[in-house]
Amino acid sequence: MPETREIQQSLVRHFGNIKNPRVERTKKHLLTDILALAILAIIAGAQGWEDIENYGISFQQWLEEFLVLPNGIPSDDTNRSGI
Repeated sequence: MPETREIQQSLVRHFGNIKNPRVERTKKHLLTDILALAILAIIAGAQGWEDIENYGISFQQWLEEFLVLPNGIPSDDTNRSGI
């Protein structure tokens, strides 16, 4: 099983070059965190923005091992407008 550091580095490698279309003042959450959270939640069966937020809240302690999450789990509204 990959180490936490390897997972984090892999996420940055895969998502780090994606152009961030958001306005600078609205960047409360890292785009890499939003994308990784969405992908993981969808793999786990999430079917909407609220499900993605609930997944993040439910697994926040685990997610914090390899995501930065400087302002916690993005809300469903943030996820909806952040991608």
